[in-house]
Parts: sequence; structure tokens; C-alpha cells
Amino acid sequence: MSQDSQPTSTSTPPGAGLAADRPLRVAIVGTGAIAHAHAKALALDPGADLVAAADPVPAARDAYAAEYGVARTYDDLTALLAGERAHAAGPDAPPVDVVHLCTPPGLHRDQAVEALRAGAHVVCEKPPVLSLADLDAVLEAARAAGREYAVVFQQRTGTAVAHVQRLLADGELGRPLVGICHTLWYRRQEDYYAVPWRGRWATEGGGPLLGLGIHQLDLLGFLLGDWAEVDARAFRLDRDVETEDTSVATVRFANGAVVSVVTTSLSPRQTSYVRVDTTRATVEVEHLYGHDASSWRLTAAPDRTGAPHPDAPAAWALPEADEPSGHVPLLRAVYEALRTGAPLPPVAAEPYRSLELVTAIYASAALGRPVTKADLAPGSSLRDGFLDGVEDLRPAAAPA
Repeated sequence: MSQDSQPTSTSTPPGAGLAADRPLRVAIVGTGAIAHAHAKALALDPGADLVAAADPVPAARDAYAAEYGVARTYDDLTALLAGERAHAAGPDAPPVDVVHLCTPPGLHRDQAVEALRAGAHVVCEKPPVLSLADLDAVLEAARAAGREYAVVFQQRTGTAVAHVQRLLADGELGRPLVGICHTLWYRRQEDYYAVPWRGRWATEGGGPLLGLGIHQLDLLGFLLGDWAEVDARAFRLDRDVETEDTSVATVRFANGAVVSVVTTSLSPRQTSYVRVDTTRATVEVEHLYGHDASSWRLTAAPDRTGAPHPDAPAAWALPEADEPSGHVPLLRAVYEALRTGAPLPPVAAEPYRSLELVTAIYASAALGRPVTKADLAPGSSLRDGFLDGVEDLRPAAAPA
């Protein structure tokens, strides 16, 4: 279901109740590795003041607070919201203006709803939640509170991807035909999967498709728009987990383009690669965890004589002023919208698109048939969570 048909609009202007003459008071929940990217991006914004952090591990939150000058720390979100009421900007102000969720994905739904109901905007790390039904509930809470729920998909950001997305959307590159979307990463059993909540359906919600590949799927959707049909399989080839460690899918988009998607946590030579071949060009981006203009390549199709089209490369040239993808441009755009009451920017809008695509891949693998948009319509049981359709192909242990 596209975002347009979901309850994402707010009944109160998102900036309502936020004073233009003071920085937004910000709290971060979860002080693990990704929370450092949030704090560093916030430090560059004079209109944001990181005032509180929460983490159940005292040593982790204390070290985080010391590193970033956070005034107050708490065990969890509930304690943070209660404690920050004494420091609110006014009697009618929320405890904090914005809550960043950098916690495991299984906690996102309840924490987002709690923060939104307390009157705070929410910025949530991917994946937003563990099901489309959960996302429905969070966005309904945002609508009821008149607040925004922004999801961090930073691969949409940067000057290069903005330029390419415009070329595709405006038809400058012709009609998209075929593509590739690869997330070939490497995650070891001994450390990555030793974290208790990883690799389990109940707490992580899925395997590398949801936890890793959703970034490239989101970038793919940002470039090509809505999807129409998915045919997929999922495998447990090597890692000792409940979820898949590898998946493959064929995705047909509404514009007719057909894309091959491969996602795994088993590839020693890691790469993130998205390619779209159109009637006029090939668009490619190859990187690992972030891209800039040097990561992108546009190759013009030959003209009728077999030579490259003489004008197209100059017209398609990437901007000279290059800002890479990352949390900095995403949070800058989000905070500008929060301060002004404008809608969320494209880099943080439409959370349904990538989560729908992940849901469809898991559902197709489990059901053994293609899955379409109609299969995920409101009322469908597929909105309630990802299905366990993993095939274990690991070889049997050698006899003793």
C-alpha cells in the first residue's frame, strides 16, 4: 500500500507548540554504535540541543553522555519522559521536542507510540518496526498527536542521488527497464550474531534482508517508485540463526522495470550495488555503507551509429558541489521541516515503501508464490508480520 493511502497526515501542524526562538530539545534512546552518528549530526545543528539519553546499561549511557555533553541520563524512555517534564520549555510543552530511537527494532513500535503520545516528534532508525500493522499503529499515533515519525534511510540522501532521482523522475534517462540490487555484506557468527536479539524473528524481525538490505531496497524504491509484484526465496545457508542469511527476489515495479535483488550476510568481499538500465542509459552506484558522487556512474546508450550519444553525458553530469549520503543531510532536512511545520522531506517520508517490499519478499518466500500489492492491502494477515519461509540448505555434519 502506498503511503498516500495510509494514515500519515497529522491533524495538527507538525511545528505547532515548537518555539522558533529556541533550539529543539532532543533525547536519544539507545546509546549503541548508531547513536553516535545521530549525536554527531545533531552537534552540527545550532537549532538542536541534545539534553537527555536513555540506555539500560549504565556504563554505556554514562560514557555516551560524557562524550557528547548530555546533561541527564535515564534507564529507559519512560523514565526519560517523566524526568524531562521538570525541564520542559513551558507548562504546555512536551518533555522533549524530539526523541531519536536508536534501539533494537523489536522495541520501536511501543517506544515510538509512547514518545508521540507524550507530544514529541520521533526520528527512528531503520527498520521502522517489525510489521506493516505496527507501522499503521505508529503513524496513527503520530496523526492523533499532530507529530511526525521520520525514519532514517540515509541512502536516499546526498547531492548525487538527488540528481539521479530527478533525472529518472523527469524521464531524462528514458524508461527504466531492468536492474540489479545487491547487498552483499559479511557478518560473523562470533560477534554480530552473538548479540542476543539478532537473528531471531521475535526480536530482530528478520535477517539481513530487513536489517541490512532494506537500505539498498529503500534506495531502489527512491529511484524507481512503487513496486507491483515480488517473487522470492529465502535461505539459511551457513549462519546459526532462526532467520534467513540469504535471500533472492525478482521485483517488478509499477513502471514496468524488473529488478534482481540479492541480499546476504555471507560475502567476504562486501559491496552495495544498485544498477538501473533505461532506454537511454545505465545508472550505477557501488559503495558499502555510504556514497558520494564518485560512487555513481551514468553511461549513455549508443546512438543509431553505435557511438555514445554526444550530448547526454554533459546534460547528466553530477553536480560539482558534492555532499555524501549520511545522517547529516537527512537530519538537517528533517529538523528544518520540524521547525517550520513543513511536511517531512522526501529523504524521510514514505516509510511504507521499503517495509512493504521487505514484507512482500518474506511473504513470497514463505508462501511459494508471487506476492502483489493487493496481497498486502489493509485487513490482510500479511500486514501482521513477516512469515518464516526459510529453507535450510546447510550440509549435514560429517559422520563421526
